[in-house]
Amino acid sequence: MSSRVGYETDISGRYGYINMERPAAPPHPLQQHPSLALSRTLGELLKRVDDAARNNNNNNNNNNNKEAEPKTKMEGHRVVEMMQSSSPSRSLPFVLSFHNLSYTVKTRRRLGLLRKATDDVDMAGEETKSSGNSKTLLNDISGEARDGEIMAVLGASGSGKSTLIDALANRIAKGRLKGTLTLNGEALESRLLKVISAYVMQDDLLFPMLTVEETLMFSAEFRLPRSLSTSKKKARVQQLIDQLGLRAAARTVIGDEGHRGVSGGERRRVSIGIDIIHDPIVLFLDEPTSGLDSTSAFMVVKVLQRIAQSGSIVVMSIHQPSYRILGLLDRVIFLSRGHTVYSGPPGNLPLFFSDFGHPIPENENRTEFALDLIRELEATPNGTNNLVEFNKSWQAMNKQLNNNHYHPTSYHYSLKDAITASISRGKLVSGATSATNNNSNSGSASGAMSSFANPIWVEMCVLMRRSITNSKRMPELFGIRLGAILVTGFILATMFWRLDNSPRGVQERIGFFAFAMSTTFYTCAEALPVFLQERYIFMRETAYNAYRRSSYVLSHSIVALPSLLLLSITFAAITFWAVGLAGGFNGFLFFFLTIFASFWAGSSFVTFLSGVVSHVMLGYTVVVAILAYFLLFSGFFINRDRIPSYWIWFHYISLVKYPFEGVLQNEFHDPIKCFVRGVQIFDNTPLAMVPEALKVNLLKTLSSSLGMNITPTTCVTTGPDILKQQGITDLSKWNCFWVTLAWGFFFRILFYFSLLIGSKNKRR
Repeated sequence: MSSRVGYETDISGRYGYINMERPAAPPHPLQQHPSLALSRTLGELLKRVDDAARNNNNNNNNNNNKEAEPKTKMEGHRVVEMMQSSSPSRSLPFVLSFHNLSYTVKTRRRLGLLRKATDDVDMAGEETKSSGNSKTLLNDISGEARDGEIMAVLGASGSGKSTLIDALANRIAKGRLKGTLTLNGEALESRLLKVISAYVMQDDLLFPMLTVEETLMFSAEFRLPRSLSTSKKKARVQQLIDQLGLRAAARTVIGDEGHRGVSGGERRRVSIGIDIIHDPIVLFLDEPTSGLDSTSAFMVVKVLQRIAQSGSIVVMSIHQPSYRILGLLDRVIFLSRGHTVYSGPPGNLPLFFSDFGHPIPENENRTEFALDLIRELEATPNGTNNLVEFNKSWQAMNKQLNNNHYHPTSYHYSLKDAITASISRGKLVSGATSATNNNSNSGSASGAMSSFANPIWVEMCVLMRRSITNSKRMPELFGIRLGAILVTGFILATMFWRLDNSPRGVQERIGFFAFAMSTTFYTCAEALPVFLQERYIFMRETAYNAYRRSSYVLSHSIVALPSLLLLSITFAAITFWAVGLAGGFNGFLFFFLTIFASFWAGSSFVTFLSGVVSHVMLGYTVVVAILAYFLLFSGFFINRDRIPSYWIWFHYISLVKYPFEGVLQNEFHDPIKCFVRGVQIFDNTPLAMVPEALKVNLLKTLSSSLGMNITPTTCVTTGPDILKQQGITDLSKWNCFWVTLAWGFFFRILFYFSLLIGSKNKRR
């Protein structure tokens, strides 16, 4: 097997254009196989590297501080060398090979029209070959992609393009995919592939209120190691903006449906940019030109060609490339219902279809002809079976012919050495520090690479800054929550204005506390869409180790605290003195802390549900229902002693129970303060309407019967008596506060595990 050198373009200057002007008829097989020419090119390259090394050793010490001159020059673009080295390192070739990839999924049997409509469609919307309760999405797919080249996977909708890209990018669960995937002849470990590769999804998942430059800068801070200075990171971002052709839009926000921003083609290039900021060795893209006009699509693929020429392997799926885009592709694979119908250079398409008996007419787009023919064959009873078999025999014949003239190249260097050499010249910046430090301590490529570019505290700082920046540009989100708290607090303050200490005042105080505590939890439901809007951005960024899930959970929690504190102090300040609650400043402080703990627990609970439920409306339904149950079993509507034994467990897991009991104890803890005196025992009874003199006579009669003197001023019920009547005897008020606070931490931990389990982002 012949191998290309990643920096061949340094010498020839036209590596990425090798297939652009290929004639309709393919060249002689000797010309098709580039081993001989490349061997000469490799010799020249190594000679130039050795000469450069000798010249570098003879330079003055003043030149040692200069960065190595980038070797690749592409239409005014210079690749930024992110690592400094005393001498240039050799660039070793990379070849990503895949053999006999097969992927079969189990299907669920459906009833009626649904069963018929979905029999031949997999869960990703791709037509496949069905057999009983299983469907084959990929069937014995083989091929290879090399650094410096763009390999494109083509086919009609449902042919298996996205499935193949997912298979190569390790986005299919283990055990489901059969076959082998190697890089330079060595099996690719999942951990290593995440570090050296990047995956660009079909959808542009970006924060709408960040500018293009800010988006790329945050990605640089995630992907590039802390050892690189901020100035170098900024330089990398600026060079990438030029490489992507985004200079005019650098200060423009990304935008969304409600905010005008960059164009569709610019948005797509930004999506590519955030995943190549660390200059990965392998880049996977799922239909990067989808939804773009021809000019924007060509510019995107042109950018991908530059990325490939910098020494990367670029593998992408594309629906129907134009003639100009076809000239930028080095290898293509045509798929039909999971089978390979052609694999090779685009220039060989005319000969291939001519040998098959369907020559491509002159002046017709080769890919359009091929896709149209494949669709026609798929509509026939035999499908594309004849074309699949012809491709196998045609490829075998060409391989045998080539082997008569060339000997396959063996890899003289391990994968670890190849990666280390690439890192030494600036590739894979995120792993550079780790790889160079651990190079001698680890025998495997994956052992020499760090999974993450930065420590957890750096990731947290960057995540918090990004979240705060995004929130500042959408102040209406917090403004709505603050407005809701102000309105609710004002209504409660005016409704429960200056409550007295009568029996009726006691009931009104209890009602106020129940409503106030439940309101804090219901207000937190507005935070539900926050993570749901970021879910797929989070999944994209963590799928290839931009940052840890734990960093996201911790930063998400810390960023939420200031807003919760402001909401808590606002609500407590409006209601505490207006209602006339007890305890003075100490009582106010505990009331404020309990409100904050309730906001914290409620926010954590809603955040956890947003990690489990993927739809906003479904999430609101679940949140409102569960909070209603929490209020029902809190002890307000029915005392704990009256709750049936088979429901008592729900009472103890109610989030409303603990802050409700805490503020009641804060209000009624004083044994000296009296709430029912003498004749007030007749309040809330039919005797409340009788004259005062008659109530006094009734008290005298009751006193003689009980053997104790009860006067109109005798205290009958104190605060602790009210707590006993409410069944609040288990925990002290501070224990209730700590339990409420602990619920918040518990749900944050559950949120982490929901992300850990639910964001694998793999097909199953």
